[in-house]
Amino acid sequence: MNFSIYKRLAAWLTTGALLTACAYEAPEGVQVVDCFDANRYTGTWYEIARLDNRFEQGLEKVSATYTLSNDGGLDVLNQGWASASGEWEKAEGHALFVGAPDKGSLKVSFFGPFYGGYHIIALDKQNYRYVMLTGSDKSYFWILSRSKTLPQDILDSLLAQAQQQGFATDKLIFVKQD
Repeated sequence: MNFSIYKRLAAWLTTGALLTACAYEAPEGVQVVDCFDANRYTGTWYEIARLDNRFEQGLEKVSATYTLSNDGGLDVLNQGWASASGEWEKAEGHALFVGAPDKGSLKVSFFGPFYGGYHIIALDKQNYRYVMLTGSDKSYFWILSRSKTLPQDILDSLLAQAQQQGFATDKLIFVKQD
């Protein structure tokens, strides 16, 4: 297991948290979903698209598996295949709600007491099949799905929403899942 990428993420998040007074808030102009159900969110999600970031560079087959934790938050296992090294990279983290647990706004840590924002900005509330996420600023963005692919009409709709909210959709990486 190679945790170096996630240690770099922790260092970056630590620096950002120290420099940013509102480290856990959603970016300006972005609305976080309400009526969120953590029980329905549990399970495995596959990364469909992301803005490039240091801790996921070169990773394919990326997924995140969420389980409920005893403190009311979520435990998370992120993993991705690093084709350059021929190894799976994994990181275990913990997410806590920022405010009410029915609001899709959490803070997540993969390293000690250092947290970064995790905000659900679009969600298939009926079936929990897809989700769109951001960090505490718009340089972090993901689209996840319960399946390794997402129907094109749903993806197009999410991309249009993201573009309207000011995300750099022209710089998205579409993740290879096979």
